[in-house]
Amino acid sequence: MSKRDYYEVLGISKGASEAEIKKAYRKKAIKYHPDKNPDDSSAEDKFKEAAEAYEVVSNPEKRNRYDQFGHAGMGGAAGGFGGGMSMDDIFSQFGDVFGGSNPFESFFGGGQRGGQRVNRGANLRVKIKLTLEEVAAGVEKNIKVNKYVGCETCDGSGAEGGSFSSCQMCNGSGRVTRIANTILGSMQTASTCPSCGGEGQTITDKCNTCFGDGIVKDDERIKLEIPAGVEDDMQLSVTGKGNMGPRNGVAGDLIVLVEILEHPQLKRDNNNLFYDLYLHFSDAALGTATEVPTLQGKAKIKIGEGTQSGTLLRLKGKGLPSLSGYGQGDLLVNINVWTPQNLSKEEKKALEKLRSSENFKPSPAKDQKGFFEKMHQYFK
Repeated sequence: MSKRDYYEVLGISKGASEAEIKKAYRKKAIKYHPDKNPDDSSAEDKFKEAAEAYEVVSNPEKRNRYDQFGHAGMGGAAGGFGGGMSMDDIFSQFGDVFGGSNPFESFFGGGQRGGQRVNRGANLRVKIKLTLEEVAAGVEKNIKVNKYVGCETCDGSGAEGGSFSSCQMCNGSGRVTRIANTILGSMQTASTCPSCGGEGQTITDKCNTCFGDGIVKDDERIKLEIPAGVEDDMQLSVTGKGNMGPRNGVAGDLIVLVEILEHPQLKRDNNNLFYDLYLHFSDAALGTATEVPTLQGKAKIKIGEGTQSGTLLRLKGKGLPSLSGYGQGDLLVNINVWTPQNLSKEEKKALEKLRSSENFKPSPAKDQKGFFEKMHQYFK
């Protein structure tokens, strides 16, 4: 596959100045650095491609030859980055672009690398409200978050035009070593450099937009993939979507707190759902067919003759999916036999006649279906 034009790779014109070339390469290197794009081979390839392009156009002799003959004029001068040079080779050769001996160590990764401190942004917390229908299916949410992002004016460095200088106290290492004489002999201790705060470098001219912090407040649209089966008060973590760390640090995480909205008809218990179905006692005695709500729409169920209050009917698989992806809860329908109120005189007389019937006592009885079919009309 043929190589892309080096100026196109860096996003600059052929007449770009040395400062413009440095700024363009710095921007690309930060964007595609492997520490910021873990397990992304395409980002690593672009990182190396940018280093190869910079190695040529930043060198007056090589740039002149490239401008005349293109890639054919380079021979082996610039082809080593894709397959020969390691990341450390790239870092050490182009450290001057960032103003340190190995400045990528202070911009990427976590904790401390090479003795230099990494600035990590704070985590952010947001709350997201979900319906049971969204919990059942899983949902994609796009939210707007106001947070600290990298300053575009200085590409997140905090320095105007990339104006860094190596820290004089620690010589760019970010650590200072002290030797103290004790009764046990000389003791050597290392600590974070108090002058540069462990970054190994200082800003010569601060950016007028972010005032040297490398971060500014702005809104960002973030897409959240909420899996099916999440529970109330569960916390989901989105790596790298929190506040950006100062001066090209790493971003914190976005912590998403899940709040499940109350459903008007259904109650949740783990992966099962419950529904209270109120039946007229004549329907419970005679049996009937009715509909109950589910998260997928209405479902028709059959009520058998003589169904008692407190009976649970199970609709298999009509509950919520397991968060692990294995199994599905059920919908449990709790039967409540409703007792009519405010009866008319005629209705009361009809019930008085039935008071002494064996079938109206809590004991096994013979089928009185014919009579209930008549009484059913009174209580519709």
